[in-house]
Amino acid sequence: MRFYTLSDNVDTHMGMRLAGIEGEVIHTAQEVSSALERVMKNPQIGIVLMTEKLINTCPQLIYEYKLKQKRPLIVEIPDRHGSGDVSQMIERYVSEAIGIKL
Repeated sequence: MRFYTLSDNVDTHMGMRLAGIEGEVIHTAQEVSSALERVMKNPQIGIVLMTEKLINTCPQLIYEYKLKQKRPLIVEIPDRHGSGDVSQMIERYVSEAIGIKL
């Protein structure tokens, strides 16, 4: 199983490449949709790392993939343009996963 990065900026993409994680830089909701469709069909990819800004471009699509697909796992990663509020991000994950608001 491999990691794959979908990023909205070159810096995050390059950092992941230095760590040996392949990926691509995309910006629009259309690009996010087509990239996710392609990545979800690849059985070798186990975890998709997406920047906060990209997830916010089409949250409903991401949510549907998270609910309906067992693999790959979609994980939101902060970048220098993100809100940086990790506690809020964790609360949102728990809320989405088990339906309990903290």
